[in-house]
Parts: sequence; C-alpha cells; structure tokens
Amino acid sequence: MKGVILHGGHGTRLRPLTHTGPKQLIPVANKPISQYVLEDLKNVGVTEVAIIVGGLMPEKVRDYYGDGSKFSVRVTYVDQDRPGGIAHAVGLTQKFVGDSPFIVYLGDNLLKGGISDIAKEFEKKKVDAMVLLCKVEHPQQFGVAEFDKQGNLLRLVEKPKEPPSNFALTGIYFFTPMIFKMIKKLKPSWRGELEIKEAIQLLLEEGYRVGYRIVEGWWKDTGTVEDILEANILVLDEMEPLMETEVDGVCLQGRVSIGKNAQVKKGAMIRGPTVIGANAVIESEVYIGPYTSIGEGTHVKRGEVENSIIMENCTIEIDTKIIDSIVGAASEIATNQKGPKGHKLIVGENSKIIL
Repeated sequence: MKGVILHGGHGTRLRPLTHTGPKQLIPVANKPISQYVLEDLKNVGVTEVAIIVGGLMPEKVRDYYGDGSKFSVRVTYVDQDRPGGIAHAVGLTQKFVGDSPFIVYLGDNLLKGGISDIAKEFEKKKVDAMVLLCKVEHPQQFGVAEFDKQGNLLRLVEKPKEPPSNFALTGIYFFTPMIFKMIKKLKPSWRGELEIKEAIQLLLEEGYRVGYRIVEGWWKDTGTVEDILEANILVLDEMEPLMETEVDGVCLQGRVSIGKNAQVKKGAMIRGPTVIGANAVIESEVYIGPYTSIGEGTHVKRGEVENSIIMENCTIEIDTKIIDSIVGAASEIATNQKGPKGHKLIVGENSKIIL
C-alpha cells in the first residue's frame, strides 16, 4: 500500500502565518502537522509516499522532508500547478500509485489513534474505496454521508442545509486505482475544482463497493487558528512526558517535556501539559503552561505564556501574559511599558511587536 499526502492550499484563514509557508508545516506540540500524517502512514507499513505540493513555498516542504530517509520512508514530490481540487491532486498521482491500493491523507488533518486498524479493515473487506467519517455538531459545514435503511453508504452531500446525518467526511480516504477512472469522468464544480466526493459518488453509482468507518476519538481539520490551538491541546493531553535535559530548582507541575540542551532556569514555573523544545531557554520567574508549546531555540526572558504555540527561535520579554496565541518563527515580542494583561496574538514569521 502507498500513501499520498496533500500539502497544497493557500491557507487563507491562517494568514499571516501562511504568508511565509504552507499551513501543514505549522507545528502542533513542536511537530509540523503533516509530520503526524507521515508518521501515521509509516505506522501502517507504508514506505512509499507522494507529497503533493502547491504554489505556496513548496521548497519549504522539500527542505523539511527531503527524500524521506530521516523518516524511514521514500518520498516522491508531485507538483500541482494550480488549485484544482482534491480529486485533481489525487489524479496527478496515478503514475506513482500504479496498481497499488493507496491512502489519501490531507496534510492538515489530525486523527487520534491513527489508521492502523482501518487499513487492515480496508485490505480485509476488499472494497474499492473506504471513507472515514466523524460525528460532528454542525454537519452543515462539511461534506456529509447519507445512509440507506440498512446502514449502507448511499451518497455524499456537500454542506447541506438539511443534513441527512451528522457524520462528516474527514480528509482521509482509502482507494484502489479504480478511483482514477472516476476522476477522469469528472467535470469542474462551481468552484472550478474536481471534487473527490463526486468521484466517490460515481463509484457508488456505478456499482463499486465503497465502505466507511466511523472515527473513534477525535479528528481535527486544522484550518483555522482556533483549530490549531485545540489540536495542540488534544495532542499535549496525550503526550507522554520526556525529559531530555535535567533541571534543578524548577517548579514542574503535571506532564512536562523538555528537549535536548534546553535550559530552564531556577525559579521558573512550568505547568503541564507543556513541551519545551531543544535549545530553548526559559529564564527565572517565567511562567509557562498549561497547553503551551515552546519551539526549538526560543528564549523566554520574562513574562507568562499560556495555551499558546510559540514557534522556533523566538524571543519573548514581556511584563504581561500571552494567551491563546500562535507566534511565528523568529519573532520578537517585548514590552516597553506596562499594558493590560492577556494580549491575544496571531503573529507571522520574522515579526517584532512592542506591547
């Protein structure tokens, strides 16, 4: 079985964070979102992965994943020269896939527990496609599954005003090469894109077997800042603490991970679940956590940080508290006078803010 990771899109809802790189490289618990996807594929035995890159700084994706060897997989890059939709992107991988069954995984999706059991079920049932569904509170915002009285998948409906169910399509699909024949029959939707839901619908209409699996646990489509912060909470909640650096005289509460060569000075307070990246420096009197990720090489000189993602190589020196925020790499946040507590920030890379 092979894997396909979609790494395109413009991430407009995540600007300014996506002015300087793809949304899938935004870290959750100090790891790019798409790395969780790659590791999920590897864990089911996939060793050949195609990463589909778009027009938003694809070189950053190539630089990070390389040939895949550091992740114990072989990576092939496929360029999608225009935003033609998921089905268009999948269609570009036909040569890579060949005659193999394959998994399509949107690079900004996170799934609790992975897909190992689902992959085994797909192979056992010998269906032509399998879709992953998740129960959601607001199905009007998603592609939704409709079932017949026997519980078989009947059709897929895009953002219906009156949803036939509250089971939404996640961004994870299992296919055989039959899907390529359906994609070739598609016409662009009103968005000017080839829709994967329509390709799956053609499979159903032409009598091919399409299975489904209800996701147990949580699933996150990290398309907004709020989604990413919630994903950070969910991942940190399940992360086992790992101390790669010894710290003395530091108040640690709960599950805290500290990376190699990080310095957490005496008098600091770290409340978990929290992760401190390698080579980070946390000075005395600083308060970090809970649900905070401090990136590699970041220096927190003064202040408090809570429920936030601070990316790598940032400098924080404030007389207040950062909450519910994402701070892009290599940014500097400093205080020149006392201000109100609890600034909420969404900061792009290489920024400087004086509060």
